[in-house]
Amino acid sequence: MKELSLGAIALITLAAPASAADLAARSYVKAPPPVIQIYDWSGFYVGINGGGGSAHKCWDLVNASGVVVAPPLAMGCHNGTGGTVGGQIGYRWQIANSVFGLEAQGNWADFKGSNANLAFAGVRDESKLDALGLFTGQVGYAWNNVLVYVKGGAAVVRDKYRVFDSTSGLTIDNGSETRWGGTVGAGLEFGFAPNWSVGIEYDHLFMGHRDVDFFFSPGIGGVPAGAFAGTARISQDVDIGLVSVNYRWGSAIATTY
Repeated sequence: MKELSLGAIALITLAAPASAADLAARSYVKAPPPVIQIYDWSGFYVGINGGGGSAHKCWDLVNASGVVVAPPLAMGCHNGTGGTVGGQIGYRWQIANSVFGLEAQGNWADFKGSNANLAFAGVRDESKLDALGLFTGQVGYAWNNVLVYVKGGAAVVRDKYRVFDSTSGLTIDNGSETRWGGTVGAGLEFGFAPNWSVGIEYDHLFMGHRDVDFFFSPGIGGVPAGAFAGTARISQDVDIGLVSVNYRWGSAIATTY
């Protein structure tokens, strides 16, 4: 019996390694790489904006009813302030973290102000900027759904001017113009939902100076309505602060592994 037990133990000992070798090896499955979603600023966008601003103007008289005034006679300066609302449309390209864009913007405005005329007692000079447009290129840097950018390009404004009696408010003469200049600005934009973003922006408009003709208004005694009154050389700079909301077409999320 003892010999039988020893034989059985030996047989089991020899068979165990063979049985283990016959078992299938465990398979190893590599975990998939993590999916990282990155906000993509590329695509066409359209939006609305609103805010306020100031238009600084200085007037110099260079012609009085056909008589040239040399050197020009200073008539004073003022800031026309008020609100503005409008819209923008553009396109952006994102390459890695760099973002490039083109944008056109148009706004209604009500930047209005006046000053006492320094050359003629009892009258005031008034200006009103009632429309503006910006045509700019953008360069920015994106941290996922946060974008900072600078911009620059061309600007155009529509201005109306009048000289009026300080006591009665009666308009003596008036003029108007559409003026082109340049602009620079900077902004910060935040993507708060797929395809939607909100931003803040500051723009400075360099509008230079320009000679503006004035014409007498109806009701001025002894002067034909519409007769030439004179020419003022008016310099202008504009500062604007805006809040905007944009909707962008195209995929707002880029997936990487």
